[in-house]
Amino acid sequence: MAGVPGPAWLDAAVFYEIYPQSFLDTNADGIGDIPGIIDRLDYVRGLGCDALWINPCFDSPFNDAGYDVRDYTRVAPRYGTNEDLETLFREAHARGMHVLLDLVPGHTSEEHPWFRESSQVGRNEFTDRYIWTDSAFEGYSMPFIGGESERDATYILNFFKCQPALNYGFAKRDRKWQMSTDSSAAKATRLAMVDVMEFWMARGCDGFRVDMANSLVKNDGDDKPETIRAWQEMLGAVRSEYPDAAFVSEWGTPAQSLEAGFDMDFYLDWRWNGVPNGYNLLARNTDGALNVGDDHSYFSAHGGGSVRPFLDEYLPQYEATRSKGRFCFITCNHDTPRMAPRLTDRERRVGYGMLFTMPGVPFLYYGDEIGMRYRDIPTKEGGYARTGSRTPMQWDGGTNAGFSTADPAELYLPVDPDPRAPSVARQEADPDSMLGWVRSLLRLRRAYSALTSSAVLEVVAAPEDGRLFAYRRTPTDGAEDLLVALNPGLDEETFDTPVDRPAQEPLLSVGELRQDDGRIVMGPQSFAVFVAR
Repeated sequence: MAGVPGPAWLDAAVFYEIYPQSFLDTNADGIGDIPGIIDRLDYVRGLGCDALWINPCFDSPFNDAGYDVRDYTRVAPRYGTNEDLETLFREAHARGMHVLLDLVPGHTSEEHPWFRESSQVGRNEFTDRYIWTDSAFEGYSMPFIGGESERDATYILNFFKCQPALNYGFAKRDRKWQMSTDSSAAKATRLAMVDVMEFWMARGCDGFRVDMANSLVKNDGDDKPETIRAWQEMLGAVRSEYPDAAFVSEWGTPAQSLEAGFDMDFYLDWRWNGVPNGYNLLARNTDGALNVGDDHSYFSAHGGGSVRPFLDEYLPQYEATRSKGRFCFITCNHDTPRMAPRLTDRERRVGYGMLFTMPGVPFLYYGDEIGMRYRDIPTKEGGYARTGSRTPMQWDGGTNAGFSTADPAELYLPVDPDPRAPSVARQEADPDSMLGWVRSLLRLRRAYSALTSSAVLEVVAAPEDGRLFAYRRTPTDGAEDLLVALNPGLDEETFDTPVDRPAQEPLLSVGELRQDDGRIVMGPQSFAVFVAR
């Protein structure tokens, strides 16, 4: 709707997430690099994506795939140089594209110079940059590490053992060593993170996706008031210098993240106490199973049910936040099992139809446009079960699927060995391919203002005892409304069209459908978009 905060360019944006070590290797060392991203910018733009989210590319020991940062202001040598990244910004901007980097503000690597200084016995500038207890034998409920530094103390972790938590203070303090959010140490941490963001903004970066954005202030309760306040301060400082910057949070609670100052939040593949959230219900209700037929999400033809349980969670969040920012959908990400092979080609086509026509800014994960498969492979760089979604991009049928000319044994991860594995080259030659379907969806999205991120959503049909979902998207510029309908199930379903106009051909469709005396009949596993007025 009109007046949604944030830079204007977000309203029509579509993001493409790139895991840099797996996208394209240009120097034959087996690891993807920034020149490889530059080399494929025209491909990404040709998909219909005009913005990039690049997973961490900063210097790191890579115990957690770069989410353990050793130097926030230096590109990891395996990816290239700072100058390469600045070239990427310039080349993207020349194509009308924007680039977000991945910021990790809640922790660093144990090898970061800040942490090395903080570990010393004598006080120094960084003594309180991290969260330390007051002795090595002070137990606490949060995970902690001791016995590895000269300090007579243990340090609190933010995630893995290799990731000591930066000190943003405690909202509620129950130990004398815990500092407040207004302490000089917490203020210094916030200023340091602003410096990091402004360092890259000055070099052409357009903003950040922020990892574990809700993890900063400890003992902050479910509502996160102090973490929200910290982000309001930090993002406010950056925006005062860079008003067109964009920020997307890994938070999953838009009422909080948008209040904190983020422009976007997106659904995450999280379960709370074993219960699937809305995104699991929609696309990944698997209970850990990754095979065709084992999925019970809405997009599954055999295992899914009504869209109502998803809408019961999504709609209140959408209505509460749609004037404050954007609650977005993703096809997948580096932490999430890919939909293939768990969902069939047809199930994914119907699912992508919905994901790319709902409100918010959509995020397409590299390789999903050709149906790259999740594979059960050994862990790499702290990936564990996530590793199977991080394999090399499959460009063609040549050596290493066109990802690298290195010896296969030197690759960051093995390419899919199946001779039937999808590739860009194979699908470029097939207009009915998944690649062609994704391009068609994104062309449609760009052609109609009713599919911009802020165009209003109105549910038309969502029966409790059926699979059908139909909705209307209404733009704020007075242009044509669109009607979107899908039926991921195996039986025909019918709904009354909400518009009073003659029968018309859909703008885009998959599967069988027909119009019958003011009603639209959706065949099995079908999707369609119509002009509504």
